[in-house]
Amino acid sequence: MNLREKIKRGEFVFTAEIGPPKGVDLTKTFAELKAMGDQIDAVNVTDLQGGLMKMGSLALSHLLIDHGREPIFQLTASARNKLALQSDLLSAYALGIRNVLLLGGDPPSIGDHKDAKPVYDLDTMGLFQMITSLKNGKDLAGNELEGKPVFFVAGAANPGAKDLEVERQKTEKKVEMGCEFFQTQAVYDSKAFAQFREVTKNTKVPFIVGIILVKSAKMARYMNEHIPGISVPESIINEVDQATDKKKKAVEIAVRLIQELRPFCQGIHLMPIGWGELLPEIIDQARQKAGV
Repeated sequence: MNLREKIKRGEFVFTAEIGPPKGVDLTKTFAELKAMGDQIDAVNVTDLQGGLMKMGSLALSHLLIDHGREPIFQLTASARNKLALQSDLLSAYALGIRNVLLLGGDPPSIGDHKDAKPVYDLDTMGLFQMITSLKNGKDLAGNELEGKPVFFVAGAANPGAKDLEVERQKTEKKVEMGCEFFQTQAVYDSKAFAQFREVTKNTKVPFIVGIILVKSAKMARYMNEHIPGISVPESIINEVDQATDKKKKAVEIAVRLIQELRPFCQGIHLMPIGWGELLPEIIDQARQKAGV
């Protein structure tokens, strides 16, 4: 059963995230993938994350299929024009990829090729318009396609946005333009997420909530200062700071958050940041506590 079918049946799903290497040696990538265990329902493959030049999400997504994993192909607009974006989507479908997360993407200026020109030929809403057009059998110029791709389309949501009304409008617009489920920015406050879901209660598609494993107090403070929409409470920062076993504490915090968030979402998106080996334990404990 694939991700679309599981979500349609109302199952509580777990997705994870992996980044392509900067080069062609996939040894570490597949070791991390193996360490994540077999309970992950689908794996996001990041696309030029942080504006860094790396192997393409398209190639690694296809290789994940060869390794028995279901990929979520991340496609960003920052470094491609509308021709390349459409071509990559058709290529992805031909290679067996069925899930896609559409993102604006990080500007090259924050990465390792600061002189690279940003593209953004399409904005985020334009990406949804594009994929809907392709699914209907036409490209953005109105030309007929020889065969229509059928993707399960995801969008990003930011429950920690400063203006929740604006975020509500964005989520509703994305659904209107073809978004079928959301994966969110990292969440560390279940009450704040419950408030977000109250504001977005008319957004009638599933939400998969992001959790970045908190590896250190320094990391948590960095996210608070530099990543819009992320707010790690001081109580969690103190927990991590005082813990002698940081990995054990990361598992404990993640399991607790999953318990608290479960009533308001249909899944969890775990971002291990190099600690993929912790995911089986997190998922096992979360399912035991949920009685499933």
